Amino acid sequence: MELQVGQILNPRYGMSMVALSFVMACAGSFVALLCARRMFRTTGQLDWPMAVGAAVALGGIGIWSMHFIGMVAYSLPVRVSYDIGLTLVSLVAAVLISGLALYLAGRGRNRFNRQGWAAGSLLAGLGVCVMHYMGMFAMNMRATMEFDTGRVAMSVLIAVTAAAAALWLAFHLRKTLHQAVAALVMGLAVCSMHYVGMSAATMVCTAAAPANSFTIGGSSLGLMVFGLAGAVLLGIGYLMAERSIAHAREGTQDSLFGRLTAGPTQRR
Repeated sequence: MELQVGQILNPRYGMSMVALSFVMACAGSFVALLCARRMFRTTGQLDWPMAVGAAVALGGIGIWSMHFIGMVAYSLPVRVSYDIGLTLVSLVAAVLISGLALYLAGRGRNRFNRQGWAAGSLLAGLGVCVMHYMGMFAMNMRATMEFDTGRVAMSVLIAVTAAAAALWLAFHLRKTLHQAVAALVMGLAVCSMHYVGMSAATMVCTAAAPANSFTIGGSSLGLMVFGLAGAVLLGIGYLMAERSIAHAREGTQDSLFGRLTAGPTQRR
């Protein structure tokens, strides 16, 4: 059936991609929680590798990759591609905003920074929304979008609430099991924001897609992002393991040095 200009396009979702988006949201959130626990040293100094790892895991994997895979899961009866420039800007924005929000919430490492948490929650929530809708506007297709303001507002509320919960959990939970459960909750919240935001848009068929030569698309795009994101998470996990081993060795050496230097004093 030929599409008519002005016709409303009914979307469908590929449930396998939806499931992968949830897995990615949970995995990114879990690694981000592990990194956030190590973001600040006992001296209060920022551990840059862990901070970058937390920002990439939360913003780049848990939020952006989930969002992009969810976009690929969204199927319309017209060809859809994505503007490369807007897509990359949304990725960078998600990582930077997540990193800044984590820093604001945790900069008083020995005492949770409530003011920073509130500011970081608002910043992260609004940042996620900007990233999400920027990603939607990156869609290059034979259609325009009309938004339901009520659902848009609901998606913003979900995003800010999810960000507040994520930042609180990142700096309050210590046990790995608790962090795993928290990651599931965070993953569910991120996915809820995304799919509520997607449901806010009504796609209306137009005569032609906007002319844009710098786009990407294809049915395998979601799997490519999933694979790349998984590789990045493995890299962050390897970094955490290396730093944990290094810190353990430093602790052992410090303890040994302390015993050696304390020995003569004790013998006196």
